[in-house]
Formats: sequence, structure tokens, C-alpha cells
Amino acid sequence: MNKNLKIINVGGTFNKIYLPTTGELVVPQHNHTIFDILKKTLLSNELPKIEGIIYKDSLKMDKNDRKILLETVIASREQRIIIVHGTDTMKKSAKVLGKFIKNKTIIFVGAMQPYSIEPVEASFTLGMALGFLKNNPKKGVFICMNGLIKKHTKIKKDYEKGVFVCL
Repeated sequence: MNKNLKIINVGGTFNKIYLPTTGELVVPQHNHTIFDILKKTLLSNELPKIEGIIYKDSLKMDKNDRKILLETVIASREQRIIIVHGTDTMKKSAKVLGKFIKNKTIIFVGAMQPYSIEPVEASFTLGMALGFLKNNPKKGVFICMNGLIKKHTKIKKDYEKGVFVCL
């Protein structure tokens, strides 16, 4: 399953850790969260390739960051890609990729709470995305959040409810 699969980590709440010295939640410049989830769930199965880029809260991402993400996806040999991304602007990034990427299956995942504080949501979302990629032959750009997996044009974050919903 994992030979043609890559996880690209751009940051977001999914990855955030609490720094007791400053009282801040920050996006670390590493992929430890993803490795931790995969090691605990895939166990002896082969781990997918993981590439970290950008490492930002999605609210701080700009056009240049999205260009880097797009170029990274285009340059990737893998045809199935999971992108760990902040939830506030993942739809915006998905829209950019959706304009240019037609020959791959890409799925954005995130979390409303950091894995370091509440590991269930991030683990569940990443697991759903892995299962989806294993069983879905369709090309396109998808979002996986709150138990939903839909084309990026069919899902959005509902800020009043604090969850992703279908359009």
C-alpha cells in the first residue's frame, strides 16, 4: 500500500505542541506527530514516505507557501498523497491544488485539537485518509475531517459548529 503513497506535512494544529516556557502552542519543525501515529497504528507494516515543508499555522500561510506546496506535489513521484494541513485554510490550499493537479489522488487532513493534547482526532483522521487512499482509485483533491471524506468542493469548515460539513 505505501510504495506509491506520501504524506506531506505543512503544519497546522494537528502538529502543535505546548511550550511551557512561553505558554504558546507552536508548530514544530519536524514530523514527530505523524511518525508517532503511524508507528502506533501501522505497527509492522511499511511506513509511507513523509516529507515536511513549510511548518506553519495555516492562517500564516501565503501565496508563496501554497506555491511551494503545489511544486512539492507536482514533483512527487507518488500518485497518492496525504497533506497534513491546518483546518482554517486547507480549503484554500485544496482549491489551488485542484486547479493544477489532475493525475493524482490528494487528501487533506487536519485536526481541531493538537495531537499532543488530544491524540484521538488526529489519529482517526489520518487513519481514515490512509484507508480511503488504499480503497479509492479516483483522482482528485479531497478533504478528510470529522468523519467525512469529500471532494474539496463539497466540504467546508462551519465555524459556528466547529466542524467540517458537506455542502
